[in-house]
Amino acid sequence: MLILHYTGMTSCARAIDWLSREESRVSCHYVIDVDGRITQMVSELHRAWHAGHAAWKGESDVNSMSIGFEIHNPGHDYGYPDFPDCQMRAVTDLARDVVRRWAIPPERVLAHSDVAPHRKNDPGEKFDWRRLADEGVGLWVEPAPIESTDDPANSAADPNVVAHAQRLMMAFGYELEPTGWMDERTQLVVIAFQRHFRPARVDGILDRSTMATLERVLAAVPTALLA
Repeated sequence: MLILHYTGMTSCARAIDWLSREESRVSCHYVIDVDGRITQMVSELHRAWHAGHAAWKGESDVNSMSIGFEIHNPGHDYGYPDFPDCQMRAVTDLARDVVRRWAIPPERVLAHSDVAPHRKNDPGEKFDWRRLADEGVGLWVEPAPIESTDDPANSAADPNVVAHAQRLMMAFGYELEPTGWMDERTQLVVIAFQRHFRPARVDGILDRSTMATLERVLAAVPTALLA
């Protein structure tokens, strides 16, 4: 897997310093600054402690099977600026090399918020997943349009619709249970999915646009991987 994060700190130098300290109990393989400079922190042959408490497709030890990128951005707590073009170029070039060498399939290039939706929101809705996929890294589908006539209350109140969405989310890889209820955990997974695949509106509402986009994502993943 390739997991993308943002640093969530006010400067890249501070992030690198913190990621270098034993007491931080966190690390990553690469840090990418806003000007495109790349700093390797951990060998790709070694585990880096970047994902924390996370899970994907039933696997809870995400750190043991993933490469972690920390992309410098102060994050939602500090204004959440756009990711500059030169930074995106560096991320894309490095990611393309990593997925080629490790044979990482597109559907396993993920956000930190995908594998830890209950506690993380990075790299967030401003990260350009479409551009990454256009360059051959990761999975992207055209999001279904957001309709003004959507009535999210109907889908959220229908246990069959909610359970169907939960099963699709689980098939893709999110850690969830098909309860049929729009509980807090399900809402957080919907938010994580929207940040990645329907970033125009991130509200945790299971509207028709979100459901249709989810179905498009599942249709783009090889059937064998959904068994």
